[in-house]
Amino acid sequence: MRILTRYILREVISHALLGGALFTFVIFMRDLGRILEFVVRDSASMSDVFDIVAFTLPPALTVTIPMAVLVGILLGLSRLAADSEITAMRASGMGAIDFVRIVSIVSAIALGLGLFNSLYLAPRAAAGLITLGESLKSSQASFEVQPRVFYEEFKDRVLYVQDVSPAAGAALWHHVFLADLTQPADPQITTADQAIVVNGTPNTPDAQTIRLHMLDGGQHQTSPTDPNQYNISTFTSTDVPIETEAPEDTHLGRINTPIQALSLAELWRRGNAPAIANGREVSFYRIEFNKRFSYPFACLVLMLVGVPLGISSKRGGKSTGFVLTILLVFVYYFLSSVGVAFAQSGKLSPFLGVWGANLLFATAGALLLYQMSRGGIALSIFSTLGVALSNFVARLTSSKDPQSASTRSNLDIATVLRRFRNFSRIQFPLLLDDYVMREYATNFAIVLSSFSTLFLIFTFFELIGPIFKNRTPLIVVGEYLVTLIPYILYNITPLCALVAVLATFGTLNRTSELTAMKSSGISLYRIIAPVLVVTVLISAGLFVFDELYLPAANRRQEALLSIIKDKPTQTFSRPDRQWISGQTNNAGEPSRIFYYQYFNAEKDSFANLTVFEFDPATFSLQRRIFAASARWDPQVNNWVFDNGWQRVFSGETIANYEPFSVATFPEIREQPGYFKKEYIPSQEMSYTELSRYIDDLKQSGFDTKRLSVQLNKKIAYPLITLVMAILAIPFALSMGKKGSLTGIATAIGLAITYWVIALIFESLGNVNTLPAVLAAWTPDILFGITGAYFLLRTPT
Repeated sequence: MRILTRYILREVISHALLGGALFTFVIFMRDLGRILEFVVRDSASMSDVFDIVAFTLPPALTVTIPMAVLVGILLGLSRLAADSEITAMRASGMGAIDFVRIVSIVSAIALGLGLFNSLYLAPRAAAGLITLGESLKSSQASFEVQPRVFYEEFKDRVLYVQDVSPAAGAALWHHVFLADLTQPADPQITTADQAIVVNGTPNTPDAQTIRLHMLDGGQHQTSPTDPNQYNISTFTSTDVPIETEAPEDTHLGRINTPIQALSLAELWRRGNAPAIANGREVSFYRIEFNKRFSYPFACLVLMLVGVPLGISSKRGGKSTGFVLTILLVFVYYFLSSVGVAFAQSGKLSPFLGVWGANLLFATAGALLLYQMSRGGIALSIFSTLGVALSNFVARLTSSKDPQSASTRSNLDIATVLRRFRNFSRIQFPLLLDDYVMREYATNFAIVLSSFSTLFLIFTFFELIGPIFKNRTPLIVVGEYLVTLIPYILYNITPLCALVAVLATFGTLNRTSELTAMKSSGISLYRIIAPVLVVTVLISAGLFVFDELYLPAANRRQEALLSIIKDKPTQTFSRPDRQWISGQTNNAGEPSRIFYYQYFNAEKDSFANLTVFEFDPATFSLQRRIFAASARWDPQVNNWVFDNGWQRVFSGETIANYEPFSVATFPEIREQPGYFKKEYIPSQEMSYTELSRYIDDLKQSGFDTKRLSVQLNKKIAYPLITLVMAILAIPFALSMGKKGSLTGIATAIGLAITYWVIALIFESLGNVNTLPAVLAAWTPDILFGITGAYFLLRTPT
């Protein structure tokens, strides 16, 4: 019995660890890009980055530990059932309770880890993130300032810098423009050729302040009541403190402390306070208190359901276990999220709302265990359902029936390629190519549908709260999830191609079919050719998909998300932008910055417009124009300024002062369309649209480095599908007969490695450390060279 116990535990634990790693990786990837950007900017020490990673993991583990237990039980026992090992064990005298007793060891360990994480690690991690965010806020401010961007995150200040040089603990800015908007109608201006930025010391009164040591500049002050009064002062060096916005939720123990960071004792105290505790309803504290216990105890209730289902899935094997895992995860967290939402709205008590999913699953588990020991139809129904779902995609891509194959001939990739062979008289694809492509297409479709379903489940869980809070119609939620599918497919296709290649060639290798192909004189390169051809088509399809369909789908799903979250519908139009830099077409032409309090985009008119002109070499202010109003006159093809003045400066003196009632300045050539900028996310534009958009924004002083990286990624990202396939082939062949578990673990490892490297280089491009081309293409080049090297070393 001990041997069987160790054998079952090894099978369950291996799958549980793998599933936990996969689910945690999916959740953690959302924060990884931000963390890696800290590294490449050198704006946070390695210890801070380690702290961020450590503080981010516990909240994710709260959800993924129960999921890992369910994955381990269902996949492990399903594999044993598919190989008839469960039947042999039961024939030797093991009963249903024996399996529960053995698997409960894993669940008990997971329960202990979950309680330790939920009660101790997660609250301290949330508190640590708040403290760390407070200490890093001022240091991040200087590094988040990008060149040629108007930065409005400082208190009552607007900052514009033409060039930025990041460094450890400080930053060097070139050609600095700083406007004090304490009186918005009359901003006080400070310019400097250079500025050295020093951050405030953490945990001190000046922690939320950065100090600008400005060199070779000047200050300009106007009077709001007397336009004839104007003061100018120049300096060789001066220090200007800038206060950053106070961070939210910074001190533990205050009313606005995030509830996740409260200790268990504090939650208990506030949950048992009078009707209103610290400005928040008591039920919220009671809900959080119960949640810290309910999720860890889900390890036990999910075990009660997983054991009978895993044992009974004889026909479908691990595919049935995987499908049931997705189904049960969705059902459990859906019920849990619905219960919490009802508890928050007062329709259920906090205990029943939080623990309702556990109670229902415990009841279902007890019923299934009784059915397993006594016999019944419940397990048969679940087993049949799992088999039907796991075989659904396979039936769609199968062509064993000649009649059904004829019906699907227009959709069969192999058929299309065969017709191409007949047309071009190229000996491709052959019968063997059809077989390999069919296996690859089947695995790819199964993996793509499974991962897409997981992505939709996680998304749905995140939206349960807003859906119930805002009473969003289910038809809107359904439409949002449907319009989200194109975005999901585009992003997970490379990973699915990687897993499909590993599964396809891993299976061919284990069943010795690959050996038979080689023994017939076919080279390995000829065997992999059909897979590479299909992958090239998938890569090309991704680019075309992104160019023609995906941007419109992304715009629609963003609009629907705004409805679900009860946000105002966004058009991304920014006609009220108050600061914008002018265009410079000729070398030596003065740099301009426009400031206005209102712009009527329909009538092409400004209110309270100020134009600043700077020496392009020293960035000193040369001329300043103010007008109470300005309008575009198409007859003279220029702006007409009304009721204003202009001043020309020479050092600390005003070389010329001219008030005017009506004036025009032909040198100001920016037309009305220049001020009607539109902010559109890169994923909502095609390659052509994004390229034009970048060219337009460059003239207006907007940050385009991130957009340039995304522009290059629109070509580089689809090609990573082919690179992943090339890289996966030698790994699949090197696994031998180790099983699909090794293949999945390899796929996860390769995916994690790629995403980390890709995000590092993307972050390097975002902060202008690398050119955009290298930032986008380096991961493809590195993985392509690595894959080609291993492939060439593989025996053919």
